[in-house]
Amino acid sequence: MHKPDVVLPCVAFAIAMLIGSAAALAQQYPVKPVKIIVPYAPGGGNDLVARFLAQRLSDGLAQPFLVENKPGAGGSIGVEAGLKSAPDGYTLTLIPSAYTSNATFYKVKFDPVRDITPIIEIAQAPLLVVVHPTLAVRTTPDLIALAKSQPGTLNFASPGQGSTIQLATELFAVTAGIRMNHVPYKGVGPALTDTIAGQVNLCFTTIPPALPHVKSGRLRAIAVTAIQRFPALPDIPTVAESGLPGYEVVLWYGLAGPKGLPRTIVDRINTEVMRVLKSREAIERFQADGLLPSGGTPEQFLTKLEQQIAVWRKIITDLGVKNE
Repeated sequence: MHKPDVVLPCVAFAIAMLIGSAAALAQQYPVKPVKIIVPYAPGGGNDLVARFLAQRLSDGLAQPFLVENKPGAGGSIGVEAGLKSAPDGYTLTLIPSAYTSNATFYKVKFDPVRDITPIIEIAQAPLLVVVHPTLAVRTTPDLIALAKSQPGTLNFASPGQGSTIQLATELFAVTAGIRMNHVPYKGVGPALTDTIAGQVNLCFTTIPPALPHVKSGRLRAIAVTAIQRFPALPDIPTVAESGLPGYEVVLWYGLAGPKGLPRTIVDRINTEVMRVLKSREAIERFQADGLLPSGGTPEQFLTKLEQQIAVWRKIITDLGVKNE
């Protein structure tokens, strides 16, 4: 006697139950406080972005989003702690742009692509190219011409060996076919201070700390490193439009979870962050801090990570930049 085929209906029912449970999980999330690890000390750009976002996510998702600072090893210690947490959505990590160069520069104990669940890129921070006003340079072509006429004599400051800002400057030099001397400092502040004092000739820097000195005439801004001009500095051209087409380096901040974070939770967080980034408050606040809101899908963020890891690996290897 033929028995009714009940296997397929049972399987279909089980799949439907799983899909329904996942959807319910996403709708319920979060049901307790969420921690956002910032892999740097309080007070910097990473910290400011994380705290702004945490407050708005707390308001939007009706649970506290709490920032925990875990500095060290150029951000690698905090990132490692975040990526080794449980994949339940209750520990997230602010991923800075240095993440993609640290993958080569430091001996990290995780795979920067396979051990991460990208959620969303939050914001970008263009760099400003500034020179001491006594330097006979007013444009990017001026700087390149001077460096070519006096190879190896110009000094540039950076906030540290292996920093994204150092690598951005080295990439500029390679692209322009010039040679300059690197002078590393412990942070953007000291690098700017010595550029203002004339101890070094120039530096690439984040915009907010440099802007008052540009306005006072103690520094001269000649370019921004984004592909488009920065809204608050509409008269300052980009490096790309000043003779080096295609050159673009911006700092950025993203949000990620550990490997295995459920897609339903990823989408829930992505949607809520996008809502925040589209608000007038975020746009105005970010621009005041030298930032531009980003957004996008998890897949777009993953593609960016993969591309930049490859780019910085090649630059670090070709230039022989060492962790000293």
